[in-house]
Amino acid sequence: MLSNEAVLTQARAALARVPYQGHALHPTIHLRLSDGALILEGDVADIVDKTRAVAQLRRVEGVTTVIDHLRISNGGPAVGDGDLRAAVCERLLNAIDFRNCKLCAKVKGQLEAVREAVGERSGWIEVAVHDGTVMLSGQVISLSHMRLAGVLAWWSRGCRCVVNDIVVAPAEADSDDELNEAIRLVLETDPFVDHARIRVRTEGRVVTLDGYASSDGARRQVERDVWYVLGVENVINHIALSS
Repeated sequence: MLSNEAVLTQARAALARVPYQGHALHPTIHLRLSDGALILEGDVADIVDKTRAVAQLRRVEGVTTVIDHLRISNGGPAVGDGDLRAAVCERLLNAIDFRNCKLCAKVKGQLEAVREAVGERSGWIEVAVHDGTVMLSGQVISLSHMRLAGVLAWWSRGCRCVVNDIVVAPAEADSDDELNEAIRLVLETDPFVDHARIRVRTEGRVVTLDGYASSDGARRQVERDVWYVLGVENVINHIALSS
């Protein structure tokens, strides 16, 4: 069995090999090891770097799990926790897939009901925010719903990190097919994406995108949506431009 220091040495070496997006990634990431769990803290510039770093570190010998607390550097105007919490709740309220979920917000340590379920209740979601980090808890009916909730939080202005502790009941076994289904749901939810023209294939948590987009911005929007989906490790974008 490797010592903690040996595992951390391998983890730092793995981190240095991350294909980051044109900026130094590893000096801003701090690593801690606790009973085989590798804890990541610090700031990165982009969701792509965050996802790639976590995927790389999961493969390190001696690491049983990765606890990702990396935050995205926010170059835009500062957003208060209250405004961010309200934005996340608004997105969940407007998402048709959560209309049967009870929604609560944690404000100053107290739970406040935002909405009761519409019709037969199919779960509940609790939203808390601290210093730009959105923490989601609760229970939903599928892995796709759990993942969609996380993406909706990421889409909210001012979000720097999402800690998604929502559980699925009854429990589902995760797979590439489940991940593919969640990606389709996310693309269908994004009003700026023409999801009908996009094909998605997932193998080994690597997502390949094909199809057509009307502009380079739309092409990049599809890819960015996919990077936000929990469980994705890499994205290969073969979407072509078409009028």
